[in-house]
Amino acid sequence: MASFPNIYTHRKVADTASKSCEICYKPSTSVLVTGDNKDFFFVCPGHLKDRGFCKPIIDEAAIAAKKKKEMEAEVERVKREFEEKQKKKKEKEKEKEKAKEKDDKSKEKDKADDKDEKAKEEKKKPEEPDPVEEEPRVFALGKTFYQQRIDKKRNAEIARRNRERLQNPNLFPQVPKGLP
Repeated sequence: MASFPNIYTHRKVADTASKSCEICYKPSTSVLVTGDNKDFFFVCPGHLKDRGFCKPIIDEAAIAAKKKKEMEAEVERVKREFEEKQKKKKEKEKEKEKAKEKDDKSKEKDKADDKDEKAKEEKKKPEEPDPVEEEPRVFALGKTFYQQRIDKKRNAEIARRNRERLQNPNLFPQVPKGLP
């Protein structure tokens, strides 16, 4: 039997499909699965944070690409905001020119309107959500735990072979048929 790689992916299952954790035997919905689905076991999320049990495998290229994408989105957002402010500034200049033509009463109204517009702009700005730290999804088990998983799989394979052999009638010797 070929052993499987020490790369496990963390997945969640439904609450109805929860089983006991391999370490503490409490019900858990978290599962660690190998890439080729040869091995899986249930584990509590708290155990995933234990450095003695497993270590996260961090994909540096994916993190760098994600940061780059976020920066590009931020730059694009700032550009749009700047363009909007420039348009509003030009509109205000045009309004001021018109206001000079009008009498003093209309100037006071424009100032009040400008203050109202600024207050509205500040309210319109969406609050940026706090960046949520994603938990790692890929793990490498500790040396002893990985060896236990290999031994458990190997023992299960040996037990399966033994059951097959015992079911085979040619395994046992036959009674002699001839006279001695």
